[in-house]
Amino acid sequence: MANVLITGGAGFIGSNYAARLLQCGHNVTLFDNLSRKGSVKNLDWLSETFSSGLEFALGDVRDVESISSAVAEQDAIFHFAAQVAVTESVRYPREDFEINAVGTFNCLEAARTSGRNPLVVYASTNKVYGAMNQLTVVESERRWEYKDLPLGISETHPLDFHSPYGCSKGAGDQYVRDYARIYGLPTVVFRQSCIYGTRQYGVEDQGWLAHFVISIIQGSEINIYGDGKQVRDILWVDDLLDAYDLVLSDPSRFAGRVFNIGGGPGFTVSIWNEMQPILSELAGRNISVAHHDWRPGDQKVYISDITSFEECGWNPKVDPTIGVRMLWNWISDNVSLIS
Repeated sequence: MANVLITGGAGFIGSNYAARLLQCGHNVTLFDNLSRKGSVKNLDWLSETFSSGLEFALGDVRDVESISSAVAEQDAIFHFAAQVAVTESVRYPREDFEINAVGTFNCLEAARTSGRNPLVVYASTNKVYGAMNQLTVVESERRWEYKDLPLGISETHPLDFHSPYGCSKGAGDQYVRDYARIYGLPTVVFRQSCIYGTRQYGVEDQGWLAHFVISIIQGSEINIYGDGKQVRDILWVDDLLDAYDLVLSDPSRFAGRVFNIGGGPGFTVSIWNEMQPILSELAGRNISVAHHDWRPGDQKVYISDITSFEECGWNPKVDPTIGVRMLWNWISDNVSLIS
């Protein structure tokens, strides 16, 4: 049994992981400022579901004193708190930097000075690789594809921070990696692709698949930026949590390492041309969409090469056609919470 801190713990991934850890008998502290849509509802759900082992600390990672206090007695820290939207980072770059870069630094310093040498797992992003315009992609009828990368993007691909969000998350990514090298702190970086699942209150700027489903169920029009052939590898949230569990079970095995985590080449979909038939079938009708120009920095293709972590004994299990249906069913059953 471990004492585990989850920053951003009332968010989508944080609340799901908190539930799993509590079910396994760990003590879990959620650290969150509750600014994210749905976070209060997720916190209420956890509080109603679990009678013991759960603590909540209202705080902000930008505040050194509050994050240091939360970290002090922890064996492991899963750092999910972040500003998560590229568009918001462009509008408010200073706030984005302070949350993502400074907030991550504050977490690392709190962990380093705690005297407990806790595991630190950082939720990074594929945006650290930038727009990847140097790669050759080819267009087919329904999707874009890499010409020469059948397994996708590996961890050795050059970093190219693009957008304030890419810069701030990338700065955190490199700080987390370096604290293992310089200070011996057992840190792990997960450069995550598109994660989806229950308790995700997706909006247009982040959580696109949940946003699509919510919009369709509520009868709202969907905006498609670009040609809809953009390809992403998508990963069901429980598959991601399996990866976290593996690291938590043996931190020394993974310390100092960086992994690309997503559905990989086996679980890819073009965001509209291939997703639309699945969603239309679930909705039982045609779906209204509005088409717009490409957004700056949008990747025509992003697929994670997940070979490195697969070699550690992990692999994604939930096929997108099954996962999307599970997401649809959860949102349909909880639409009153989302409105």
